[in-house]
Amino acid sequence: MAATETLQQARTALTVVSPDPFNAEAPPEALAAAVTPTDLHYVRCNFAIPPHDGVLTVGGKVSNPMNLTLDDLRAMPAVERTVTLECAGNGRLAQTPLPAGEPWGKNAVSTARWTGARLNEVLAHVRADPAARNVVFEGADHGPYGPYKDIGFGRALALAHAADPAAEILLAYEMNGSPLRPEHGAPFRLIVPHWYGMASVKWLKRIEVCAEAYEGEFQTSHYMYEWQDQRREPVTSMRVRARITDPAPRSRMPAGRYIVRGKAWTGTGPVTSVEVSVTGGNDWQRANLDPPTSPYAWQDWYFDWHASRIGRHTLRARATDAAGNVQPDVPPWNRLGYGNNAVEVIYVDIS
Repeated sequence: MAATETLQQARTALTVVSPDPFNAEAPPEALAAAVTPTDLHYVRCNFAIPPHDGVLTVGGKVSNPMNLTLDDLRAMPAVERTVTLECAGNGRLAQTPLPAGEPWGKNAVSTARWTGARLNEVLAHVRADPAARNVVFEGADHGPYGPYKDIGFGRALALAHAADPAAEILLAYEMNGSPLRPEHGAPFRLIVPHWYGMASVKWLKRIEVCAEAYEGEFQTSHYMYEWQDQRREPVTSMRVRARITDPAPRSRMPAGRYIVRGKAWTGTGPVTSVEVSVTGGNDWQRANLDPPTSPYAWQDWYFDWHASRIGRHTLRARATDAAGNVQPDVPPWNRLGYGNNAVEVIYVDIS
């Protein structure tokens, strides 16, 4: 199938936030499945989808620089990992006052099976200089941005993180068992488990090992929490979050017994508990939480609800993770609206 056809399918199936560059949320029903179908996976682009010459250059402060093609990556041991990715700006529209940035609702999150080569094996092959401290990842995408007439997208990770086998960072070339599509970073992209999606650089063209701190626009100006007290903090791991997937918001239902269902995820996991309130108060009750099917993917939860009272009911869900993080009712506001993991609130009418 031609790239233009698959992109048109994505534009049809998803909720388009911006047509150019293409940004779109998953439809609500996409959160029900353990793995999000590729057609329904959210898409985040800072620039237009770029052409790519099929070559990934790995260099900088290394003793064995190299160029890698798709065939080279496929020749390495293949690893498949199921990973939940969430846009750092997911939920921005729910913050008050409205922060600057792409107007994301709450469905810029999805889970896919990613296949690729291990980043740590590539870094081991190029042999970083002892003075090296960081690894910069540059995408082929570029364009005008704010004051810049033309700038490319780049991000960096600490070398200790990038080269850690336990981090399981992938140079991915397949998604859900098929070659990457253009909107998802073809021919290859980075997948950084546990981190917000900005770290998983798409359309990779260069990996540079360096000794200096990386000061790129998308490292030090954007994807930073800018708190009201003037503190600035990098956006990194996904914050703990629970979502209600069934019933749908504003549903009208007859009185009876219902199974409230949802997903929960975190970058400092696993999620250890999900609680549900059905009155709008603090009568939190423990939901049933399924164990993780992957250390990097969302978890299913469900709650047995006896909805006998006629009228409107407010449903809330909040998650706690292994690091002790609990979803707040109202997270601290930041200027660019990142990391909104407020407790989800929906209502349904019982008749």
